Amino acid sequence: MAEPQVAQKAPYIYKPEKDEKVAWCACGMSKSQPFCDGSHRGSEFRPIVLDVQAGKTCAFCGCKQTGNAPMCDGTHSML
Repeated sequence: MAEPQVAQKAPYIYKPEKDEKVAWCACGMSKSQPFCDGSHRGSEFRPIVLDVQAGKTCAFCGCKQTGNAPMCDGTHSML
């Protein structure tokens, strides 16, 4: 099983202005972190698609090692 690339050793904080559907990058290769740009194509990785609510702050995992994907669980502090 391939390991995802660490995009950053901190969460990506995101607060949407409207309700929307987002695709979290699971591979770490996206240039649009924390969101998927299709860079995973040809790999075993797939984005996690979820609905986010307007005004609700989200802490998306940046290290891609979380046990609570796509949200940060603090794993980056052990890398």
